[in-house]
Amino acid sequence: MHTERLVPGRWLAAPLLFLLAGCGDTSSGGPLLPLGDYQSGLITFYDATGAGNCSFDASPNDLDVAAINIGQYRNSAMCGACAEVEGPLGTLRVRIVDSCPDCPTSGHLDLSRSAFAKIANPVDGRVPVRWRLVTCNTPGPLRYHFKDGSNPWWTAIQVRNHLLPVVKLEAWKNGAWVSLPRESYNYFVDAKGLGSGEIKVRVTSMDGQTQEDILPGVSAGKTVDGKAQFRAP
Repeated sequence: MHTERLVPGRWLAAPLLFLLAGCGDTSSGGPLLPLGDYQSGLITFYDATGAGNCSFDASPNDLDVAAINIGQYRNSAMCGACAEVEGPLGTLRVRIVDSCPDCPTSGHLDLSRSAFAKIANPVDGRVPVRWRLVTCNTPGPLRYHFKDGSNPWWTAIQVRNHLLPVVKLEAWKNGAWVSLPRESYNYFVDAKGLGSGEIKVRVTSMDGQTQEDILPGVSAGKTVDGKAQFRAP
């Protein structure tokens, strides 16, 4: 018999032995679960806003969102990924916007209350499911958001509106591509800055696709459209 306890804004499930098929290392540098591969898991719910540790904006008009267990969060590598979750009442695609420190088990997704109610009865609190990574429904091109406080001497860029999970962002500096480290709050950061003027970037998706864009000079808090989107596999 499993027990559960209610913490502010979040149901916490006791540890369950769900296996993560095909994911490899679950550290921040480990590979993501392959697109389309199902795994067993568990859903709970919390008072999601669409914002969270991924540093996305709140999305009150789209609360089909979820937090993912801390092991599979992988230092924000799952931010913006989409998962198709099969529950007892139906199937729903959710977008990962947060991590769940209270969800220690691989496969555990913490959905918004409204998303949970679309595929399971909220009175059950926690429900075994299976889910898989899928492409997101993202019309339009990739978007790049400069973090508040960004400047030519310290630059933080977030990739948004991506069809597939993003695994790398590089900037062209001194005649070579330089990979920017990704922080746990889902920004790629150059601690020495990317200078003044245009910025050439290259983004790599989980399946190896790359997209190059030229961004205008650093502008804190501004979001810039790229020229294209990743292709669906």
